[in-house]
Parts: sequence; C-alpha cells; structure tokens
Amino acid sequence: MKRILWYLIAGTKGGVNRAKIINSLHDQPYNLNQLSKVLDVDYRTIMHHIKILKENQVVLSVGKKYGALYYLTDQMEENYNEFKKIWDKIKDK
Repeated sequence: MKRILWYLIAGTKGGVNRAKIINSLHDQPYNLNQLSKVLDVDYRTIMHHIKILKENQVVLSVGKKYGALYYLTDQMEENYNEFKKIWDKIKDK
C-alpha cells in the first residue's frame, strides 16, 4: 500500500485532490456531490479521482449511483499514518 500511496499522491498530477479526498473520507463518509461541495472541486473531477482510488483499493462505495457513500477501505485505514507521512513530505511543494 505504501508504494501505491506514493504513486497516487506524489507521483501523479492529481495527487493533491486525491489526498484531499482521502483526508475527508477519513473523517466521515461522503457521496460524490457532498465531496464536491466540501472540497470545492468540480463534480466530474471528484468522479475521476474516486474512480482511480477505487481501482487502487483505497476507497469503496456502499449504495447505488448518486447516493452511494464512499469510505476508506480497511487496508487504507490501516495505512492512514503512512499516508499522512507521505502527505506531510510533499504538501508544501
């Protein structure tokens, strides 16, 4: 998971948005529309990043379509401190 997180957060252009999503979902579950509003990021951008995070087993969804809530996976929760270390190293760059 550490390598995946380095790639998703530090190794790609959308890493900042993905990090913001991970931080938000660590606090509580959200649907796509709620995430869009909370993070002040375009809905389609949130959809794109959530898709990438799901493909990499960072988030999972519960429910159907627009009302689906997104959560961090158990594996991501277990590695949240590792994520914070990565984020702390790169967030000001």
